[in-house]
Amino acid sequence: MEVSVGIMETSEVEIRFNGTYTSSHGEILSGVHVFNMQNLNSDQIIFSPESFKDSYFEIADVTIGKDFHWQQQEAQRFMGNLKLIRKGKIIIVINELPVEEYLRSVVSSEMKATAPLEFLKAHAVISRSWVISQIMHKNANKGMTGMIENGQECIKWYDHTQHIDFDVCADDHCQRYQGITKITNSNAIKAVTETTGLILTYYGKICDTRFSKCCGGAFERFDSCWGDETHPYLAEGRDLPHSPHLPDLTDEENATNWITNYPASLCNTSDRRLLQDSLNGYDRTTTDFYRWKVEYSQDELSDIVRTRSGIDFGDITDLIPLKRGVSGRIIKLRIIGSKKSMTIGKELEIRRILSRSHLYSSAFIVKKEKCENELQNIFVIKGAGWGHGVGLCQIGAAIMASKGYDFREILRHYYPSSTLSAISIK
Repeated sequence: MEVSVGIMETSEVEIRFNGTYTSSHGEILSGVHVFNMQNLNSDQIIFSPESFKDSYFEIADVTIGKDFHWQQQEAQRFMGNLKLIRKGKIIIVINELPVEEYLRSVVSSEMKATAPLEFLKAHAVISRSWVISQIMHKNANKGMTGMIENGQECIKWYDHTQHIDFDVCADDHCQRYQGITKITNSNAIKAVTETTGLILTYYGKICDTRFSKCCGGAFERFDSCWGDETHPYLAEGRDLPHSPHLPDLTDEENATNWITNYPASLCNTSDRRLLQDSLNGYDRTTTDFYRWKVEYSQDELSDIVRTRSGIDFGDITDLIPLKRGVSGRIIKLRIIGSKKSMTIGKELEIRRILSRSHLYSSAFIVKKEKCENELQNIFVIKGAGWGHGVGLCQIGAAIMASKGYDFREILRHYYPSSTLSAISIK
């Protein structure tokens, strides 16, 4: 089984071929070549290596973490075929390769190849489940991205919409895939090899295996972040095996108490060695992943909301949570302005509108404080977790593995009611 991965869209791309590649037009290439709208003489062209194992192509300035606070560019190397598609005024750069080779990079890009082996094995299973489901249902119209707007409310959710020209993209919109550059340890290869063909299923159907960086101590439900459907294996819970039930975090008082404290959780860790072994460099710059704080002046917040939403609320005077999910994440938020007031949601839209990139999560509370010697308020936003909190918590799962849990136990903790099954990948 092969997967096609969208790497980037650009008007010009420089490729360095390490080894001999043959194009679908019969040309033989090696070394550095620049492709743009003028010299790409076909709407679609594929470059195949003479030797899969001994060849790779390198692309400079690939953007990762697009629109998030860790966005940056880096050079990346890829095995397999290179496909270029000319579409309008852009070139779509695609990598085609076997699924199991793709997964070796994914488990090393989402986290780090030196992370605990059992964690990498658990991630290999859920990443395989997700990508095979995408390939098998590529042409299905899931309708998972949508909007409800009536003048008083604007509720949007963003999901893995079907890509037209490839199966999945290489960034956080799908799952991170940064080529062979990140495979720095044999554990990544071992994790994929020792779980070959293993996926999670629920009553015979491949599970929708969501995951995020840090749940903040509590798991969220699918319908809080995306379409109004539920999955029993994506259930509420506390990120601490054999622990008491969560308090009712849909209640504002309970949510405030939870978010402003540091309850015991797997992902509540300051283990520097484990974090260094498990998080790639761009993720390690985010040290306040469990509990965090952001402060805005009234003018700054008003400008951010106006810029990000396209709506002129005037001066923002209040942010009021109207509905929270089971992890304390806000699903509906009322924005009160001097010119306009509106309710927004869901989880990602709230994070997007209240930050120039994205807030870490929508599990937050808001306090207004008077700024000294000024008339306007300071908005203090205190939050919990990094990401949507649905499914596997990557930092929590890495901690589980470090405590001696095997990958099966990790999967049972984060995806209760699911079944570990085998699928043919030929």
